[in-house]
Amino acid sequence: MSKRVGLVLGAGGVLGGAWLTGGLKALADATGWDPGEADHIVGTSAGSVIGSLTAAGIPAWFMVDHSHGETFDGLTGPDGRPAGEADRSGGGVFKLRRGLPGIGPGSWRLGLATLAQPMRHTPAALAAGWLPRGVISTHTIEDTIRRAVPGDWAEHPNLWVVACDYASARRTVFGREGSPPAELPQAVAASCSIPGFFHPVTISGRRYVDGGMRSPSNLDLLAGLDLDVVICLNPTSTLERGGGWNPLDRVAGAVRTGAGRRLGYEARRVREGGTDVVLIQPTAEDLLVMGRNLMAGKKRNEVIDKAIETVGEQLRAPEVARKLSALPAGEPHKLRRPQGPVESWPEIGPAMRRAERAARVA
Repeated sequence: MSKRVGLVLGAGGVLGGAWLTGGLKALADATGWDPGEADHIVGTSAGSVIGSLTAAGIPAWFMVDHSHGETFDGLTGPDGRPAGEADRSGGGVFKLRRGLPGIGPGSWRLGLATLAQPMRHTPAALAAGWLPRGVISTHTIEDTIRRAVPGDWAEHPNLWVVACDYASARRTVFGREGSPPAELPQAVAASCSIPGFFHPVTISGRRYVDGGMRSPSNLDLLAGLDLDVVICLNPTSTLERGGGWNPLDRVAGAVRTGAGRRLGYEARRVREGGTDVVLIQPTAEDLLVMGRNLMAGKKRNEVIDKAIETVGEQLRAPEVARKLSALPAGEPHKLRRPQGPVESWPEIGPAMRRAERAARVA
């Protein structure tokens, strides 16, 4: 029986998304498994962008080549537009939203709620309500998703996109049964809407912001789902010890330490149900390339290339390789670039579910 797999892609800004892209390429190379075939995909902030593209059937090798400037002449996306015209910045193009900026705190209700009960909120939520409402548009993010997913939602049966209610900081998991209805581009934009930077996204009459305000990974959403293994790539934590006297380095180190503690807590919750958990985090080499500013898109390709290397090394560790053994083999064109001209390639789209593949073979 094939393993039931969960895939969790954490928050991390533009460079976090680049690291996830390289990491997924390394994962496909090391295991022969297509990440788009995960039974559950959970994406937060930058992870929601990469997770949605993965769920839509965009292979990691394609994302890597596209970011490096490949035009794929003759290939069109699901929306009918040439694939080579799609944005290559990974959300790193920032444009002001039309309209006058708001005055005062972005969310009085959240700010006052955190004052009344500060221990019930994360450090990010404590600050988020008091920050001014962001003025950067999420249009570029929405367009990236819309090009890959022409319908309301990806065909994947369990793509979950995490955002937070701007009035209460409560976690909202778009795509999960019982959550508010939303189109995928809106949900991903909401998940990426960093308070104080991006303008909050309104869905069904409520405003939403970055899902990383609740947790950088939201790994605990996959607890108790009877999965065999959960693979979590989390760009904002690390096992490396922070150093240096620069105050900015110390702040970045503190943020990563907090993210790591949260990740460890959530991993324990998932493991309590008998599910193996594989945690992949940036190494010292990754952090050196990424630098302090995770929104600096100019380093995107450097981060991708380094992640392919460092994540590959982590996946080859004996204990990790054991947990990921016997993953179902992916379709060849989802694992590596097909030979020959673009016109001869199999269709690049949603992964054929294992049950469908078995039925066709039968």
